[in-house]
Amino acid sequence: MLTPDVLPGALLPAPEHGDVPLTVTDPASGAVVAQVAGVPAAVAARAVTAAHAAGPGWAATPTARRAEALRAIAADLRAAAEETGEGSLALLVTRETGKRLAESRAEIGFSAAFFDWFAEAAPHADGSAEDPVGLPGRRFTVRRVPLGVVAAVTPWNFPLSIPARKAAAALAAGCTVVLKSSELAPASALRLAEICLRHLPEGALTVVAGDGAGLTGALVADPRVAALTFTGSTRVGGIVAGRAAARFLPAVLELGGRGPFLITEDADPEAAVEALMVAKFRNNGASCIAANNVCVHRSQYDTVLRLLAERVEKLRVGDPADDSVDLGPVISRTEQDRLNGLVTGAERAGAPVRYGAPVPGQGTFVRPAVVECHDDLDLWTGEIFGPVVAIRPYEDEDRVVDEINGWGYGLGGYVCAPADRARALASRLRIGIVGINNGAPNHPRVPFGGFGASGLGREGGVTGLLEFTTEQTLSE
Repeated sequence: MLTPDVLPGALLPAPEHGDVPLTVTDPASGAVVAQVAGVPAAVAARAVTAAHAAGPGWAATPTARRAEALRAIAADLRAAAEETGEGSLALLVTRETGKRLAESRAEIGFSAAFFDWFAEAAPHADGSAEDPVGLPGRRFTVRRVPLGVVAAVTPWNFPLSIPARKAAAALAAGCTVVLKSSELAPASALRLAEICLRHLPEGALTVVAGDGAGLTGALVADPRVAALTFTGSTRVGGIVAGRAAARFLPAVLELGGRGPFLITEDADPEAAVEALMVAKFRNNGASCIAANNVCVHRSQYDTVLRLLAERVEKLRVGDPADDSVDLGPVISRTEQDRLNGLVTGAERAGAPVRYGAPVPGQGTFVRPAVVECHDDLDLWTGEIFGPVVAIRPYEDEDRVVDEINGWGYGLGGYVCAPADRARALASRLRIGIVGINNGAPNHPRVPFGGFGASGLGREGGVTGLLEFTTEQTLSE
């Protein structure tokens, strides 16, 4: 076990801060992982002051120098991914969130990849063009400029890579960042910030953790904050977006999804189930693009159901620091009760359920399950966000596409079919990123974001960089 550690809830130029005690516990055992002396909402103003003061200097820093700092952060993260033992960053992430140790190491590497990519993409933020209109006797220069202070509000499920995706893009664009980490997983984000601050000037990145709703509200309301990037539920995102809109604050919102996973009549059922196992059970099912609603053509349904149930029955659930384990715990007792309640409710409604192996009695583990949702049960109509599969057959492709597009959510999705057919089917879905015959579609080089209630704007790719800039036209 990790030795309980006392960490500050803020990384600011001045050491003084308030005290909102946060006790981080291991969801696998209930043991204390870290004690975080969190901060009250009032400290958000101090964080913004530091970021605002650093803004002009960081914006004026040559792009090559900004990129050099990001690459240095990436190198330190890659080194951290190789560390083992009680003090390692990977073990901290595992003990704090319940994800498997191999996934924690992979997340550190994925975080490094974001810093590397945005270092490479940084020159796009400085693009300018002279005389793009070509009017006689007139000269126009269109230049990109950084927006300013960016408030980045992040969740617990990927406590390193989601902050990395946001902070690396904003820093590459010449913005400074105030990161509000999740109160459920603050220690990992604070360790990430410590790595970043080795290579950034004072104030370029400040971090606050503690009073989640209060800190977020204070950041959104602060007139010196020039942009917001938020990842969380659609419900909370709607509240935050409303407050941002009240003062015309540009916002990138990555919100909830329902992750449809389509398997057509001519798909390879074994390959489809292999992709589904990744898309559904990665990160214990706690991913915003996790497979949520599995739709299988009637002709393949029995085969896919049998193959899937066989795989789920063999999943090993236990201590996520044990390399032989396939699934760890969910983040909290609340989530455990919610997920168990969804499965129990479906079973009481007559839905057939195929369970995986029993789970440990201690900790917040959820028994993996495959639930046949022939009716629109709560399990089918909401975001599951855990190790439970909701599956049903379909017969008419047009109808299932219309159904999915009618949900109003469109963050991530999956299509398993022969390649040309899969591309055509995926193109009909109003979904931001679609995995075609693969269960892990995201990459730092491509834009990521949703349609409808799944959010606004994009992260990743060049688009994710340009979200933190605006165009200025000089007309002479």
